[in-house]
Amino acid sequence: MQPALLVLAAGMGSRYGGLKQVDPVGPSGETILDYAVFDAIRTGFGRVVFVIRREFEEAFRTQVAAKYAGRVRVDYVFQSLGALPAGFTPPPGREKPWGTGHAVWCARDAVKEPFAVIGADDYFGRDAFRKMAAYLSAHQKSEIPAQQFAMVGYRLANTLSENGAVSRGVCAAAADGTLQCVVEHTGILREEVGAASGKKFTGEEIVSMNCWAFTPALFGALDRQFVEFLATRGGELKSEFYLPEAVSQQIASGTAAVRVMPTTASWFGVTYREDKPRVQAALAALVAKGEYPAQLFPSS
Repeated sequence: MQPALLVLAAGMGSRYGGLKQVDPVGPSGETILDYAVFDAIRTGFGRVVFVIRREFEEAFRTQVAAKYAGRVRVDYVFQSLGALPAGFTPPPGREKPWGTGHAVWCARDAVKEPFAVIGADDYFGRDAFRKMAAYLSAHQKSEIPAQQFAMVGYRLANTLSENGAVSRGVCAAAADGTLQCVVEHTGILREEVGAASGKKFTGEEIVSMNCWAFTPALFGALDRQFVEFLATRGGELKSEFYLPEAVSQQIASGTAAVRVMPTTASWFGVTYREDKPRVQAALAALVAKGEYPAQLFPSS
């Protein structure tokens, strides 16, 4: 059984001002998500599961996922405010679902094989998918314990925006590459990063961009954590159940271990609308270098 790719695509891109998941950025009108799916297919993933919201299902199916037909199996999971464990209901006045941890929790009945998790807004690079596919294949052969997961780590300098501050989780790992903790830093500006003295960061720090490799063993612990979260914070109107925090708690409790797999690939995404021209130029350069064909998914 080939691993699956779980894509968290329910976010509406409030800072960007639109549905980023269907915005063309490639030379032939590709979305940034198309590059992730293309890389997943060519590195050995056998299925893509999209976590989306029902209100933009039609646009997503027709403008994004239709082009994958015949190339990879596509399934859907719907994240909604009311998708909760038995006994819980949303508080009056709450408008949005419960975050990335909730999005993954919504896929618990749809994903039975080892799987990777990414966001739909980001370019991760072929190397990230190659590393995750190899790691998940080892899980398939029972070479790695079920409760041992992995995360692709990026150089901080390769993840910055030229158009504003970003938040990044800086990773601390043991000598054997096992993740110890992730410390969130907010408001990081490009001019604060570099080798010169006086800079807040060197740029060599390894950061998490929420590019994960899991087994279905994640779901049991995640379900218990989500129930505990709702019991304590479910009455808040804007509380979120974040996947990185849930994984960090599992590490701290000793119920899971996470291996950091560093990559030299550059991450980029459309955090701000002004980022779009840079992303378009970067993708065009990759096509010119032969990393991708000019048209990822030509119509038959």
